[in-house]
Parts: sequence; C-alpha cells; structure tokens
Amino acid sequence: MSVKEKTLFGHPMGLYVLFFTEMWERFSYYGMRAILFLYLTKGASEGAMGLPEDTAGAVYGLYAASVYLLTLPGGWIADNVLGQKKAIWWGGISIMLGHLILALPSTPSVFFLGLAFVAIGTGLLKANISSVVGELYPEGGAKRDAAFSIFYLGINLGSFFGMFIVGYLGEKVGWHYGFGAAAFAMLFGLINFRVNGKYLAEVGEKPAKKSSLTYLYVVIGLLVVAALSVITGVLDSIQLANSMKYIISGITVAYFFYIGFMDKSLTVVERKRVGVLFILFIAIAIFWSGFEQAATTFTIFADRHTDRMAFGWEMPASWFQNANSLFILIFSAPFAALWVWLNKRNLDPNVPVKFGLGLVQLGLGFFVMYLAAERVLDGSLAGMGWLTFTYLLHSLGELCISPVGLSSYTKLAPKKYYSQMMGLWFVGASLGNLIAGLFAGNFDEENINAMPGLFMQFCVIGAVAGLVMILFNKQIKNWMGGIK
Repeated sequence: MSVKEKTLFGHPMGLYVLFFTEMWERFSYYGMRAILFLYLTKGASEGAMGLPEDTAGAVYGLYAASVYLLTLPGGWIADNVLGQKKAIWWGGISIMLGHLILALPSTPSVFFLGLAFVAIGTGLLKANISSVVGELYPEGGAKRDAAFSIFYLGINLGSFFGMFIVGYLGEKVGWHYGFGAAAFAMLFGLINFRVNGKYLAEVGEKPAKKSSLTYLYVVIGLLVVAALSVITGVLDSIQLANSMKYIISGITVAYFFYIGFMDKSLTVVERKRVGVLFILFIAIAIFWSGFEQAATTFTIFADRHTDRMAFGWEMPASWFQNANSLFILIFSAPFAALWVWLNKRNLDPNVPVKFGLGLVQLGLGFFVMYLAAERVLDGSLAGMGWLTFTYLLHSLGELCISPVGLSSYTKLAPKKYYSQMMGLWFVGASLGNLIAGLFAGNFDEENINAMPGLFMQFCVIGAVAGLVMILFNKQIKNWMGGIK
C-alpha cells in the first residue's frame, strides 16, 4: 500500500493531517479571540491597551470581518498562483508570525500589524483547507460527508481547548502569554502539516496555468492602504469600520442585483434561486451580527456584571465563550439525526423555516440577556446561568442556520457563479462580525442603564426576522425551484 493509500478507520491518513492542522489553527484563532476584546478594553494598569469601547469594538469588528473577507482573495491565490497546500502553509506561517507580534509588548500600531498578519494568514488557510478535504474524496457520497463531520470535530476541539488555555493564560498569567500560546499552537499545526505532508500527495497542488496577477496586486494594494491608514492614524478604526459596513453592504446588493436582473444567460428559475440566496444572505448577516457578540458584548457582561466565583476561585470571563463549542459538540449529532428522522416522516422543516427557527432562538437568547441586564442595574451581579442559557439558545440556532445555509448555497447557486456565491456566504459572516464589533461600542461602562435596551434591540431584530422567514416560507420555497 502506498503512502497516499494508507487509511485509518476507513479514511485516508491525509484527512487526519488536515484534522490536526485545522485543530491547532482553530486553537490559536478562537483562543486569541477569546481574550482580544478584553485586552483592548482593560486599562494600562492591568497590562492592556485601555481603549474606549467604541474604538475597541471597531478594531475587533475590522479584524473579524477581514478574516472572512480575505477568504475570497485567499481562494483565488490558491486557485491561480500557489495551489491549496502552499496557501495553507504560508497562511499558517503568517498566522504564527501575527501571534508572535501580539505576544511582544509594543505600541498599538505594532499590535494592529500583528492582527493584520493573523487575518491575512487565516484568509489563506481557512479558504483552502476544506477544499483539500474534499479533494481526498473525489467520489463524493456518504464517506465524504463523514469526513467533513470528522474535520468539523477538529474545529470544535481546537476552539474548545484554545479558549480554555489561552483564556486562562491571558487573564490569569498575562495577556502576552496568552497570545504566545496561540503562536505555539499554530507552530504545532505547521509541524504536523510539514512532517505528515506525504499523506497529501497529489492533492492541493500548484495550478497548471497561472492567471494574471493584476487582481492579486489590486487586493494586496487595497489591504496595505487600509492597514497603513489605521496604523498611521490617517483614518481611525471607527471611521474605517463604519465605512466598511456600507461598502460591503453596497457591493453585495449590487452584485446580487447584477446576477439576478442583468445577466440574461440565467434562466428564470436560476434568477429566483439567486433571489433566495440574497434573502439567506440577509438572514445570515443578521444572525452572525448577534451570534458573534460572544466575543464582545457578552464578554463585557461576563467580565463586569457576572458572578464568576466557583468554589472560591474566579473563573476567567473568556471561558464563557467556550459554552458554544461544548454545546455544538453535544448537539451536532442529535440535530443531524433529528433532520433525518423528520425527513423520513415528511416532517422535515424547509430551509426558510430552519433559518427562521435559528433567528428566533437568536432573539430569545438576547431576551435572556435583557432579563440578566435588568438584574444588574441595582449594582448586583448576575449568575453564570444567564450567559450559559443564552449560549445554549444561540448554539441551537447556529445548528439550524450554519450547516443548513452552507448546504443551501451549494445547491441553489447557478453553476456559472458557484464559487463566487460560496464566497458571498463568507461575506455574510464578515458583515455580521463587523456589525457585532460596532455594536459593542455602545456598551459604555458609565451608562449601564442603557444595557437592557441594547440587548432588547437584538431580541426584536432576531425574533422579527425569524418570524418573517417562517411566515413567508412557502413563497421562498417556491422560488427554490424544487430544490430542498
């Protein structure tokens, strides 16, 4: 048996190489994310940056949004220049260097440069590692689905342990020790990828023909200009974040309009499906804008307004974010089995209904936070159960939206625009992250009376959006042209 044919539990060894590479990368990403907003907002006396909430929220939003936006040029670079494996390798190196920069006490400008390295590297790695998993199973089918389930397990294991270890080191030992742990995690991923790369022979190779590099130069140029504008103070982070919000929204609307109305090569059925994709895009942007407040407003609430004492020991505020990973690990398999069980009985909810249920659960989670915020107005602390229950509702909502939405995009996208539509899925996540960061800027420590109202805003937005999806599910389903 050749190296590339070697298997473990019926799957090629290459799958486990990618499993551990992604696990360590997610360890570094989610671990660092768990403490990032705290580091940005804590005072200098605590060894942190001491930024105002609005500035910190904009910085976080720009960083998280960039991670997803950069998957688009990351995929293009792999397809046309490097190939997937080299893109993963260089992306991992960029991530590690970024975390190393974050681990060194320095000026804010250097710190932001470190974030830029992490974002660029994640855009390269994240865009391509899943593609290589798919290449290992050219026959498709149930085995390929099982492989992605195994791969998804690696993602959640990495995030679970990353938040625990980086969160503890960052809050209890020192912020830069936490960032350093993230760098070491990516180093372990790179070592695994290099040492065991023999099991990935003939997949993710360099493209046979290279396309023009004009697009690549334009993208890199824009990124450099944007980064330098923030680092040198020509534009502050709030200005840039607000501008990006409108730019991303405007370009996306124009793009969907062009495909749905201007491209005469598409059939009427395909155009209606593009309309459905646009509706789903709005839904996922709303969902992620609420869900991703785990790293911002919920972390503020955990740090400032939650009683975190357990058996005489104070739990790190960042650890609450880990509830999502834990609930996903617990409920992923039961949810998958539930959809199959309902489908056999012709009771499986259609895509718009599943999206609606996810958005309603998002709203319910914020209603729980509204009740918790009301309890702390008199100066008392909320119990840990409030945040935990909110994370449970949001995790169940994620299982209704994230895998369902990704699958729907693969089914509904016109073949002519398949890859571009998949890229727009990540743009929805990018926009949601950006809004989540900007929203966190409203949480002023000097005005906690506004906190319940802020949570109620997202409760209403999520619940109303979900109910609209459920109410109009038949019309949306009809536009899907028979696709379930």
